[in-house]
Amino acid sequence: MAFLRSISKPDTSPLVIGDGVWLRGPQISDHAEWAALREVSREFLTPWEPTWSAEELTKASFRRRIRRYQRETREDRAYPFFIFRETDNALVGGCTLSNVNRGVQQFCTLGYWAGAPFAGQGYVTKAVRALIPYVFEELKLHRLQAACMPENERSKAVLRRCGFREEGYARGLLRINGVWRDHVQFAILRDDPRL
Repeated sequence: MAFLRSISKPDTSPLVIGDGVWLRGPQISDHAEWAALREVSREFLTPWEPTWSAEELTKASFRRRIRRYQRETREDRAYPFFIFRETDNALVGGCTLSNVNRGVQQFCTLGYWAGAPFAGQGYVTKAVRALIPYVFEELKLHRLQAACMPENERSKAVLRRCGFREEGYARGLLRINGVWRDHVQFAILRDDPRL
């Protein structure tokens, strides 16, 4: 995996290159492709995400999202990435490293999504595998954690394939599609074996 930190834009996530995918921070120029992918994937994504606002896919909303991403990256609080397929540079989904904790904790939380046309094709697994060394080698964190709803077998499989271990059950962890939902928690540590 290669990490190329942007020199000209310190408030954007760096380029991360994986096996058949590459990841970089979202940009305003991504809006049309992102909005189209999210719209065609709405029914597929709705059960697994927070409730979408009425203006979720508008350019103004996306612009606000980009500004928030830039601020969070600059402040070392979160690192959002879009996942692109290497063969044709198509946007296939996204990953976010959020809740970056320094001090005695040294961890962050991983979230991810794939557009419906690209789900189940291994792109998210490849993206997560590419981000693991970035978390431990570039961000110098000790722990990467993730959570998914108990019935989300596809997501649990992604985490297990990437070397995450199941650690427990969190009641009412996240408000998903308007309802507080339980989640299964997973984590991988810097010293854990890589798959």
